[in-house]
Amino acid sequence: MKIVVLVKEVPDTYGDRKLSLETGLAERGASDAVLDEISERSVEVALKHADLNPGTEVVVLSMGPAGAAASLRKGLAMGAGSAVHIVDDELAGADLGTTASVLSAALQRTGFDVVIAGNQSTDGAGGVIPAMVAEHLGLPHLTALTSVEITDVEVSGTRASEAGTAQLSATLPVVISITEALPDPRFPNIKGIRGANKKPFETLSLQDLGVDAAQGTTTPRSIMTAISEKPARGPGEKIFDEGDAGTKIAEFLFQNRLA
Repeated sequence: MKIVVLVKEVPDTYGDRKLSLETGLAERGASDAVLDEISERSVEVALKHADLNPGTEVVVLSMGPAGAAASLRKGLAMGAGSAVHIVDDELAGADLGTTASVLSAALQRTGFDVVIAGNQSTDGAGGVIPAMVAEHLGLPHLTALTSVEITDVEVSGTRASEAGTAQLSATLPVVISITEALPDPRFPNIKGIRGANKKPFETLSLQDLGVDAAQGTTTPRSIMTAISEKPARGPGEKIFDEGDAGTKIAEFLFQNRLA
């Protein structure tokens, strides 16, 4: 079985995250770049299956700038067998539609039985890439799973919502996305870190994937029309208790749509 895990490098959530006021793109130099935690959990789901099923091939795949190779190396250090990195200047500022079409082209080239992704990244938080990829590939997709079971013929799992839980299943090949309800990812050990640089690492361009930017395949389907700095936080309102503090608090909450 071949499992391909879609991973993404994102700005560290503990650092500053900023958008360029000129381009509207994330300023990647504003904070450290790290492998998204939900991507790590996705890799863990694949590796747990591989631990119990010898012969399972786990591939980590990402689209991003050249520097994102470090995050793919972390996936290799965790235990993935190989990595595929899509790098092309034409993809700078790619929107969700472009990202999904390029990832789908890479998946068709790589081949797979199961595609695993996180339900949403911590930077864009679009939450639609797995479903869009499945649509491009013409495959069933099980999204926002809180539990996953992979067999030789199908993937099943549970999706939780405010209305309750649903049991889902689909035959292979299939695209799934998981939530933070899945177990914490393993830490790379010394052996894994040392061996990561020796594992197969393929770097692909749009030309390698047969994607022609001139034909509009990578043209954004959405554009940003305006961007501005977040307004500075103003001073809080002080309420002094003169026998009517409860009423004042209630009025404040109502006026600010907090109640």
